[in-house]
Amino acid sequence: MDDFVGRHEPSPKALARWIAVLTLLTVIGGVYAQGYVAERLIVWRDAPATAANILAHRNLYLSAVAVYLVEMAVSIASTVLFYPLMKPAGKTLSLVTLCLGLTANVIKTFGRVLFASPLYVLDTHRFHAVSPDVLNDLSLLLLLVNDHAAGIAMAFFGFQALLMGWLMLRATFLPRVLGVLAILGGLGWSLHAWPPLGYKVNDYAMLVGVLGVLVQTFWFLIRGVNEQRWFEQAGVNGPTARKATAVITDEARSPIPSSA
Repeated sequence: MDDFVGRHEPSPKALARWIAVLTLLTVIGGVYAQGYVAERLIVWRDAPATAANILAHRNLYLSAVAVYLVEMAVSIASTVLFYPLMKPAGKTLSLVTLCLGLTANVIKTFGRVLFASPLYVLDTHRFHAVSPDVLNDLSLLLLLVNDHAAGIAMAFFGFQALLMGWLMLRATFLPRVLGVLAILGGLGWSLHAWPPLGYKVNDYAMLVGVLGVLVQTFWFLIRGVNEQRWFEQAGVNGPTARKATAVITDEARSPIPSSA
């Protein structure tokens, strides 16, 4: 635990705020790429219309691909940062939560690669022997697989949220309501383990899940964590605990240097 008490490592509160910033970027990226671009251009039951939309708005579609990739990068980063933050509440459980989150991100990233595929499949200059109708159908098929890959990833995110919620309930340095909200969101997302049920309740599950994520994000951003309780639960005792408390106190009391 000494790594967390030195001046060269982020404090628990700093970790929480980094997670909050990265989570906000993830949410904003998803709203843009999925809620704006994909919903505007993809017509799920009409392959020719979807292909025409993508080709007519190629740069817009490319922007969604780029945002998706950035979204996945920051999602992976926030997943990793959750591990040291929640480790005092349960080291083994935090490690399992990390593995589930990374698995979900890998699956979803693979799906986003498929999301980018129509940009290449619809390039008729490269596929002279294949009719445009076949290329249109293939593009829509790849988009459908991307959508189902996101659904599978959502199930893993649900399992991750369930364990994260349990960790938050065990943590003395966070309010328990955050754990309850995480568990409720995780229950909804984990229903994607059975796709027919997951897609049926997806809108309601997303509403509950996103609400919990936003509450957690703004709590982390504004309040962070109770650092004294974090160190106590982490088992930092004696001189190390006094050193950690002194570092936190000194940083809080240090005056802002005046400009020359």
